[in-house]
Amino acid sequence: MKKEVLNMPKERWGIAHIYSSMNNTIIHVTDITGAETIAFASGGMTTDRDMNKGKPFTAMKAARKAAEKAQAYGITNIHIRIRAPGGNKSRIPGQGAQPAIRALARAGFRIGQIEDVTPVSHDSMRKKGGRRGRRV
Repeated sequence: MKKEVLNMPKERWGIAHIYSSMNNTIIHVTDITGAETIAFASGGMTTDRDMNKGKPFTAMKAARKAAEKAQAYGITNIHIRIRAPGGNKSRIPGQGAQPAIRALARAGFRIGQIEDVTPVSHDSMRKKGGRRGRRV
């Protein structure tokens, strides 16, 4: 008995790099090697107000914009890498990280793995502000 081959669309994997700080959210979709940029969107591209760049709704709109570009390129599945500022700054992603992931999932991508790639310093870097700290 021969099996019939269905005309299934070919799976194409991509990586969504999500950088989320308190001030902005950047979504950068690359191919599986990470070498070729497929789509790019940020909070600043979707809003005209600086105070809204790091907010969840703006991140969701940016993720939707990046998802449309990636789907036009033919990406069907996606791995997600979340990054916070890290180093001697915050190790916790900003408000826009979770809505961006949710928007990518709703766009129709099959999500492979979600990993945190925040840079962590192994010895302490000196925080900015000088010896006596930031004087207000």
